[in-house]
Amino acid sequence: MISFIGSIILLLAGYFFYSRVIERIFGANENILTPAYTSTDGVDYVPMKWGKVFLIQFLNIAGLGPIFGAVAGAMWGPVAFIWIVLGNIFAGAVHDYLSGMMSIRRNGASISEIVGEWMGNGVKQFMRGFTLILMLLVGAVFVSGPAAILNGLFEIGIPTWGAIVFIYYILATMLPIDKLIGHIYPLFGFALLFMAIGILFGIISNNYSIPEVFPYGFTNMHHNPDAYPIWPLVFITIACGAISGFHATQSPLMARCIENEKLGRRVFYGAMVTEGVVALIWAAAGMAYFGGVDQLNTIMTEHKGNAAWVVNVISNSLLGKLGGILALLGVVAAPITSGDTAFRSARLIVADFLHLDQRSIKKRMIIVIPLFVVGFLITQFDFAIIWRYMAWSNQTLATIVLWTITLYLASKSNWYFLTLIPALFMTAVISTYIFVAPEGLQLPYTISVVVGVVIASLSGVLFFVKIKQTNQ
Repeated sequence: MISFIGSIILLLAGYFFYSRVIERIFGANENILTPAYTSTDGVDYVPMKWGKVFLIQFLNIAGLGPIFGAVAGAMWGPVAFIWIVLGNIFAGAVHDYLSGMMSIRRNGASISEIVGEWMGNGVKQFMRGFTLILMLLVGAVFVSGPAAILNGLFEIGIPTWGAIVFIYYILATMLPIDKLIGHIYPLFGFALLFMAIGILFGIISNNYSIPEVFPYGFTNMHHNPDAYPIWPLVFITIACGAISGFHATQSPLMARCIENEKLGRRVFYGAMVTEGVVALIWAAAGMAYFGGVDQLNTIMTEHKGNAAWVVNVISNSLLGKLGGILALLGVVAAPITSGDTAFRSARLIVADFLHLDQRSIKKRMIIVIPLFVVGFLITQFDFAIIWRYMAWSNQTLATIVLWTITLYLASKSNWYFLTLIPALFMTAVISTYIFVAPEGLQLPYTISVVVGVVIASLSGVLFFVKIKQTNQ
């Protein structure tokens, strides 16, 4: 319990102290007009109070990752706490804040356009396609999941619920951001936060024993440690709550609505820290509820890694019948609020690429109709295999954004090492993973680790070469 409580305290300390350092380095200026005022269009560029912007940002980034990913990550033991805390404070929250602030300074530009500015036109074209495909996959996959859960609560048929979710996504993508999303997110936010807070009190009040970081530390407690090494599996499995590239696709949405640059720390860094707390709670619940990490591994193995079953059992047990229903609604809210803004982000990515003004509903329809046709077709396929690549793709996107931010900071100050270190770390993670993973090249572990470190080192060398060329 000490490690768990200490982890929460460290996350909060990261927000109150380290985020101010990052804000100062960026140079947030309350006197600079934000895109919400300079480009107001009543659709995507809409000034909104920071509390609402924070809530939307939090729900946009808090898909099932900080719940299911944290439960799955808990199979490795308390090392999950270490990664969530350090990854969140020094990588994820910095990634979210600076990508959001860079978007504000570029009139709310999508992340693909920002990356292209610093990484070159070739990378920009790749990122446009890469992020668009990722948004469509996220949006499509987050149709069937919520539909199945809702049908378990109110049985009218999964296809019917799927159609309802899909229609909601279309409306959320088309309508002005303050009309539907701005009104419905408070309800979703209540459900998600109620679930997390309820689980927290349930853990504490029932005196569950949560494993401590010490003496376990970096001990691999997974039931099959040879097949599932901590490096790099934990850093891919636990994305939301630590660092997630998907967040960089969502920050531009709120960059177009925030009223003051000084509010960016609350919205971008603060939302990520909040997500980290949610991830810590679910990681702790996973390790404690069934009697320990070994027992969690047994349960997860019996249910073929189905974290949804674990979440359902824990919610109904700790929160009671009514609380369990509200918790399940929170589980529904998480993917829906990521799915709808994934499609909305896809529309804006295409609009930025085509330089197509979105004030006219007709011009929005020109983009939205093809997107949802493709999205519907995607829902007809089984993504059990394809989705296994999404975790890696997500962290690859985060790594690209970290390198972009590092190049940006290097052009402004000598503080670029604050993101250079996370960029090198994540480069080693994604490189090692693709070489060792079953869906990757399946090379021996030692060789994969060495190759990953070499690729990260070469990336560092290329970075310094580019900086030297830029300064000449």
